[in-house]
Amino acid sequence: MILSKKHSNLLTSIALIVSNLTPVIKSRRTFGIISHPDAGKTTLTEKLLLFGGAIQLAGMVKAKGERRRARSDWMKVEQERGISVASSVMTFENQGITYNLLDTPGHEDFSEDTYRTLTAVDSAIMVLDCAKGIEIQTLKLFEVCRLRDIPIITFINKMDRDGQDPFDLLDEIEKKLALEIVPASWPIGMGRDFKGCYNLLEDKLVLFERSKGEALSEAIECTGLDDPKIDELLSEEHAEKLREDVEMIRGVFPDFNVESYLEGGMTPVFFGSAVNNFGVRELLGGLAKFAPHPRTQKTQSRNISPEEKKVTAFVFKIQANMDPKHRDRIAFTRVCSGKFRKGMKLKHVRSGKMLTIHSPQLFLAQDREIAEEAYPGDIIGLPNYGGLRIGDALTEGEALAFTGIPSFAPEYIQRARAMDPLKAKHLNKALEQLAEEGAARIFKPYADPDWIVGVVGPLQFDVLRDRIRTEYQIPVKFEETSLYTARWISSEDPNILKAFIDVNQVAIARDHDGDPVFMARNAWHLSDAEDKNKNIIFSATK
Repeated sequence: MILSKKHSNLLTSIALIVSNLTPVIKSRRTFGIISHPDAGKTTLTEKLLLFGGAIQLAGMVKAKGERRRARSDWMKVEQERGISVASSVMTFENQGITYNLLDTPGHEDFSEDTYRTLTAVDSAIMVLDCAKGIEIQTLKLFEVCRLRDIPIITFINKMDRDGQDPFDLLDEIEKKLALEIVPASWPIGMGRDFKGCYNLLEDKLVLFERSKGEALSEAIECTGLDDPKIDELLSEEHAEKLREDVEMIRGVFPDFNVESYLEGGMTPVFFGSAVNNFGVRELLGGLAKFAPHPRTQKTQSRNISPEEKKVTAFVFKIQANMDPKHRDRIAFTRVCSGKFRKGMKLKHVRSGKMLTIHSPQLFLAQDREIAEEAYPGDIIGLPNYGGLRIGDALTEGEALAFTGIPSFAPEYIQRARAMDPLKAKHLNKALEQLAEEGAARIFKPYADPDWIVGVVGPLQFDVLRDRIRTEYQIPVKFEETSLYTARWISSEDPNILKAFIDVNQVAIARDHDGDPVFMARNAWHLSDAEDKNKNIIFSATK
């Protein structure tokens, strides 16, 4: 029988699907946590690990001694400052579900790392401070999620402190984010008066003893609003208000619709206090029940179903010196389809080389173990000796290019100099490694012996200085330059590009990949160059 090309392609597509992967794929939840700084994101990450059984003692960010070192803030600079500046990856299992949690920097100066991390998740938890509601950075990150159709579960944190009225907070989310709201749990009291949460989806009241929230305490459960236990455990005032609030919620807000949530149009809202363990168990239950399993991934040529038989994956982050003793570099890689096995040969599409993956790793922040196998949605770490870059595709032979993994033009530009001139060469190596992991852009000007470093936010210079000092033992200083911004330049005609570079050598540099960059002194300089060179493309992203 002769098949038409259309039918032949259809049969090929069907042959790619392997049904025995389906149950494993459905047990995966790969999610990120987004928030404004200080909304309690890192603490919530710790508590999800605690409830998930991955750790026994949570390390709060502003605590003392051994508790001070949060598991997800593993970098020395993070432990010193009490802020998250890198994305952490943590894998844990709970009740038959494998969770891949990607913790992201909350600070806006590190938003580029967060944008890249959001390319590797299937859903997100948005953490809000009950006193502050939606803040600037939360709004920006929400827009990134919306662009990628990432469904969001909302967690309103710090209910153990005084904050806004819960109904006002829901109103703000609905208006500012244009989302349908469905309360999934409801707080009882607030601040010193906070008693716990009522689970609206399961009609359960869960109370916790107030503790420092380090170890897990057992929950006392009640079923239904008419359960007499509510009157035993709560004051008359609290019990009456709870019943009134729930009656109002059920009259005003729509029922939860899973399809609407998965499409990004509806968010279930959980209330709690991560530091005191309030509401975290319900949040984890919501993730297990509603969050999507690994989704289809887009490439320039086609969409990739997670159930395809052949392995495909992409690198979304590179981290140097996770273990300072070994000077290592790890490429964080999202598996998109197929069953990955240790020792597999995969094609590195950008270079065309075949790589044998000998020591793939799974993570609990900086703790790691060898991954014998991995499935769609899983995040594995590949030891990287300089060959892998952010955005690279790994396949079993197909030439694919994944879309939507950004590199941004820097907004702040300074010159880097080693305080000891004898260490200038070592500084070059350190900067190249940090540029490969996406911590900064680095540029080597044609007409300047020093490296120029560009970042998205000024705090990144402080972190770079700290990291170069602690990880490479090179004291470094960053000095102001007269530069305004950088743009990657290209042209369809290589001769036109070469002529432009020859004429403008004083303003040209190469980035760490060797690509040409135009270094503008001010806005007019950039605008003038664009106006006079219509055949040259000036790009703010790469």
